[in-house]
Amino acid sequence: MSSFKEIDISTLNENFFRKIGKEWMLITAGDKDKFNTMTASWGGIGVIWGVNASFCFIRQSRYTHQFISDNDYYTLSFFGGKMMEELTYCGKNSGRDVNKIQETGLLPVFDEQAPYFEQAELVLICQKMYSQSMTPENFADKTIVDKMYSDSDWHDMFIGKIVKVIAKV
Repeated sequence: MSSFKEIDISTLNENFFRKIGKEWMLITAGDKDKFNTMTASWGGIGVIWGVNASFCFIRQSRYTHQFISDNDYYTLSFFGGKMMEELTYCGKNSGRDVNKIQETGLLPVFDEQAPYFEQAELVLICQKMYSQSMTPENFADKTIVDKMYSDSDWHDMFIGKIVKVIAKV
């Protein structure tokens, strides 16, 4: 039994610039039988098509990419600036090669459409609505291509409807 409760998204007063860019988040997709998680410091929260949504960006080479592509739901787990060592590990190591859960002591919870972690303070459960590959011809600022994609390891953008917000009780 997890120690989370559902909260109304309209009550959030979070600074997602800080939460995503400085404290980071785990993007997780899959099910109890097979899932993967990765650390992200890029992304956003906003409104599109009249719904509250998350925007996340995953390189096509990342193991998590296959899980978010193959599943209808994913979670964004926020830890409030805690567990930075574990988040660093999850960002630098691939689930193809290591068991991130075992190595970090993260405790997965499986009571939603996608896994999240008991140590999180805030979790957004998202239903995938849209995905698109980033391509060099779509960049107005070509210096980004040179700086971020010199190896052609492109990101795909995923937009998900935030269907539920849960917070640590």
